[in-house]
Amino acid sequence: MEEFIQGFWNFAQNYWWLIFPLMGMAGGAAKAWERSSKRRHERRLETLRMKAQLKTAEIEARALTQQAKRRGPSVVDTTASVAPSDLVARLFAEHDEITARWLDYELDVAKLIAFPAMSDGRQPLTAAFLRAKKTADALRPASADAKVTEQQVTEYLQAVGDYAVAFEIAEKDARRLRDSTFTEPERKRLDRAQQLLKVAVDESATQAERNVAYKRVREELDGLILLSDDAVTVLEKQVAKELPAHATAPPAPEPATEAAPAPAPGPAASGSTTPPPSTPEPERIRLPRRDEQA
Repeated sequence: MEEFIQGFWNFAQNYWWLIFPLMGMAGGAAKAWERSSKRRHERRLETLRMKAQLKTAEIEARALTQQAKRRGPSVVDTTASVAPSDLVARLFAEHDEITARWLDYELDVAKLIAFPAMSDGRQPLTAAFLRAKKTADALRPASADAKVTEQQVTEYLQAVGDYAVAFEIAEKDARRLRDSTFTEPERKRLDRAQQLLKVAVDESATQAERNVAYKRVREELDGLILLSDDAVTVLEKQVAKELPAHATAPPAPEPATEAAPAPAPGPAASGSTTPPPSTPEPERIRLPRRDEQA
């Protein structure tokens, strides 16, 4: 035992410089194991949650199908190869709701800056959500009244369930990550872009100030976040919105000119207190002459 301890100290004295790289390797291995363990745990929770969501949707679908069969007249095909319109309509509503929630991130530049992972297809969970969206869109029937088979309804039901779960997972992960995947200089650029964006859409700022802020926002985000064409269009409309205080000249002078026309020529035109010309004129016509009185 003493020889082992002595040998260890001899080794440490001669190769003490190996301690630092060994410590770094050990620390890196520990972090990698921790990340791998956390990832496995998250994947397990995602799988369980997805199964639970799909199970609930399937139970609901079976209940709606049985209800439609009991009604009788609403089932057009006696072989039950046509899905009830109310079931497909409800799936449409859920499908559209998820898409609207996604577009709320995709078209809002402020949200994209705050949660950039939602538009980053390199993120695994975001990529999984985009794949689920593509599948659900492809399996969506033409309309709620379209004639589809039971198999098609089942596939669309599962696709919508996957789409909903994938979005919630991707959204949760994006809110957890925020800007942690960027370097410190990149995070500062995102912060500047967020502040400039407030000026670009501020209705109390002048149009010139908003235009300059918008240009600088695009410069700060260049190479960090890819804005879609639709997001750029929405942002440009917000920047170009007219200021509330900006209004055309009031039309008061023109009515004032029309309301006070030049006085008509005549004896009463120069007098300030003389009645209008139309009033004394009939009186002069009715006055009798001196020879008529006699």
